[in-house]
Amino acid sequence: MPGDDSEAARHKIPESVLVVVYTPALEVLLIRRTDAPEFWQSVTGSKDRPDESYEATAVREVWEETGIDARAPGCCLSDWYLENVYAIYPQWRHRYAPGVLMNTERVFGLQVPAGTPVRLNPREHLEWRWLPWLEAADACYSSSNAEACLLLPRFAAG
Repeated sequence: MPGDDSEAARHKIPESVLVVVYTPALEVLLIRRTDAPEFWQSVTGSKDRPDESYEATAVREVWEETGIDARAPGCCLSDWYLENVYAIYPQWRHRYAPGVLMNTERVFGLQVPAGTPVRLNPREHLEWRWLPWLEAADACYSSSNAEACLLLPRFAAG
């Protein structure tokens, strides 16, 4: 039945976050996807509910994907007030409602202390690495993620 919560729960919401996790030295955390091993990326993820804020989504996704608590002492989550609208890759369109082809992605930065431990969710990611921001930009699969890495010096917490 249209509007049924169980129907909606089966599809991803086409609103997501991109969180550039970085140290004070501007080293960026990149993680490699299990379902697309050629994809090195920052933390990404969709809202769980339409009313979930982008900030809450960012905090949740960072925790789920890396085990990092974005609200821990020494961490600084910042909304960069940038949004990317892009076509959903064909291999992942089946996760969205029929006819949904575009996603809106809100960009955040998360400064963490150097040496912050990373604990990956093995269902989502294979490995992680810290790279200087320019190298991280070169290593990112998606152009919006690479661009966010290139913007890091401008948006980094002071």
